[in-house]
Amino acid sequence: MAKQIIHTDAAPAAVGPYSQAVAADSGKTVYLSGQIGLEPGTGELISENFEGQVRQSFANLQAVITAAGGTLDSIVKLTLFLTDLSKFASANAIMADVIPQPYPARSTIGVASLPKGAQFEVEAVIVV
Repeated sequence: MAKQIIHTDAAPAAVGPYSQAVAADSGKTVYLSGQIGLEPGTGELISENFEGQVRQSFANLQAVITAAGGTLDSIVKLTLFLTDLSKFASANAIMADVIPQPYPARSTIGVASLPKGAQFEVEAVIVV
């Protein structure tokens, strides 16, 4: 799958590890459900630590992407959900460490709460 990164100076530049827009060549589009920082073996949150939950959420997302026949490079759109937007910079740093460039398009949303008391959730759209 080839991705074309779309950028224009007529809109604000990305303020984190994401692209303004991404176009993908034809392929199978897969819409992934949100993943929180649950440990697969126990179904419990990996930790109360925000960074630990973010890393586990991305690991869970990667496992589903692999099961769908893709890789992290297959991501064309991410949506991040945070219960505390003051931790946005931390989520950005972890995402930049986990997701390969060129970055997918992304939205970040502050929410009041998430399932099981999670502090972070990530969902994705991939093309394989």
